[in-house]
Amino acid sequence: MEVLDKLIFDNTIRSYLTVFIIITVVLLFKKLLSHKIASLLFLLINKQWKSLKKADFISLTINPVSWLLVIIVADFAIEKLNYPSAWNFKLHGIFLNDILEKIGNSAIILALFYFLISLVNFISLLLEQQASNNADKSNGQIVIFFRDLLKVVIGVIGFLFVLRAAFNQNIGTLLTGLSIVGAALALAAKESIENLIASFIIFFDKPFFTGDTLKVNNVAGTVERIGLRSTRIRTNEKTLVTVPNKQMVDSVVDNLSMRNQRRAEIKLVLSDKTKPEQVQKLIDAVKKAVDENQDNIIKNSVFVTDFSKDGVTITIEYFTIAYSLQEFNILKQQINFQLMYLMEEFHLEMSSSSSNITIVNAEPDVAPKQQSIL
Repeated sequence: MEVLDKLIFDNTIRSYLTVFIIITVVLLFKKLLSHKIASLLFLLINKQWKSLKKADFISLTINPVSWLLVIIVADFAIEKLNYPSAWNFKLHGIFLNDILEKIGNSAIILALFYFLISLVNFISLLLEQQASNNADKSNGQIVIFFRDLLKVVIGVIGFLFVLRAAFNQNIGTLLTGLSIVGAALALAAKESIENLIASFIIFFDKPFFTGDTLKVNNVAGTVERIGLRSTRIRTNEKTLVTVPNKQMVDSVVDNLSMRNQRRAEIKLVLSDKTKPEQVQKLIDAVKKAVDENQDNIIKNSVFVTDFSKDGVTITIEYFTIAYSLQEFNILKQQINFQLMYLMEEFHLEMSSSSSNITIVNAEPDVAPKQQSIL
């Protein structure tokens, strides 16, 4: 048809239609094509990584593969067109043809590095699956830490590669200039660098891991993520608190997940009219009641710790295994009920001279490490 052979901007309509059809077909079938490519890659990788799930691999790679495929095909298709002579002009001293070529090369390079970052996520997924089968929590933390660090490094290399391959810039000269700028930025970003160094300290010193329950400053909760700059903690109110890593290193961190016991203390303030024989009987009965829970209570002590006009103070202290907070409270309730029954059995009265009430905030829950008491 003569219409298809008509020239527009130094190219026939047939050429434009061919390029348009090629790009449209790739856009329409990019998901299907990338799924097939990802499946072929999975067959090659699955020979070495038997535990990898196909759905996880494809979900991580299908998006970068699809865009890499579209950009490469579109670039090669457009390359078949003649550059219009009417567009042969300069913008800021650079020909438009060169600008478009650099943009195309940059798009291919960025798509390739996007695919490399997805591969880092894929390898991280494999290592996390292996680490989940290991009792050492540090393995999973190492994977997450180096995954984030490697993605930053790949991003920087990709940026420098675009400057060198697409824009023909001398990277050596650029790095020299960046070193001077970097020194100035380092002074301005002093806290960020300190947080980055603190992340390495946390990584090597291992005071806590992802999933541990902590108390640091006025924040208490479960560690969800340890990043290059900060640590994210989910509190009991289900809010997400971001704490700079420098504070996590400089502050006193109470890792509740690493304790091996829980402590409980009960003070019974009896009336000042209570006879010594009654106090002794109560102490003996309390010791017997606590000793009966020897499967749950590791050690205990029951003593008269004070005697004044306000009454006789009996302090009961006991340590349990590392139960969860709910299990610990259930055990405390059982002990408290036993004490109430003993007070009633011996016809004892509490002192009425004291009117102070102390409210203690409940500490965050910690996943149970021992068998349930229920």
